Amino acid sequence: MDVIFFGPPGAGKGTQAKIIEDKYGLKQLSTGDMLREEVNAKTDLGIEAKKQMDAGALVPDDVVIGMIANRIDSRECAKGVIFDGFPRTVAQAEALADMLAKRGRKINLVLSLQVEDSALVKRIEQRAIQEGRSDDTVETFKKRLDAYRDYAAKVLPHYNAQAIVKPVDGMRDIADVTEQIEKILKQGSSDSSPACAMG
Repeated sequence: MDVIFFGPPGAGKGTQAKIIEDKYGLKQLSTGDMLREEVNAKTDLGIEAKKQMDAGALVPDDVVIGMIANRIDSRECAKGVIFDGFPRTVAQAEALADMLAKRGRKINLVLSLQVEDSALVKRIEQRAIQEGRSDDTVETFKKRLDAYRDYAAKVLPHYNAQAIVKPVDGMRDIADVTEQIEKILKQGSSDSSPACAMG
């Protein structure tokens, strides 16, 4: 089962993805982490990505999709993956779908973690105090939140049209959010082929 975790910064996507990864064997894929790994390993894709980043340009979609494809083909992703922070454009969503289709896979579910802006800001303020971050953390966060709202307004309707978006109440505590996600995943696996079933 291949799923996407959608939600604003501070919604708890990373925390929940790690819990699901440990419990069910779905591999969390962060494109940012993959880019860093490819660049450090000096792979062909990593060299191309570094060239673009050094020039101040965005890494082309085909390079990012190539990195994801390499990881998808590895044994650690056999049970499925959790995409965190990707895709961010409809073009990326379509390219991802094409790449997965060639492997007999598809995005089964999009889990949309929903948290009120005021609660997100409060979480970031608390984190800033606890971790001793600089005073501009909340302002930086608000820019990231604006960026999320911008791409979510384009990408979520794309998946809504496929009837695979499931809302998750991210205002609850961590255990309750995990319980919601598990129920959705189990329902999703029963609706899919036996190969996608979660044990």
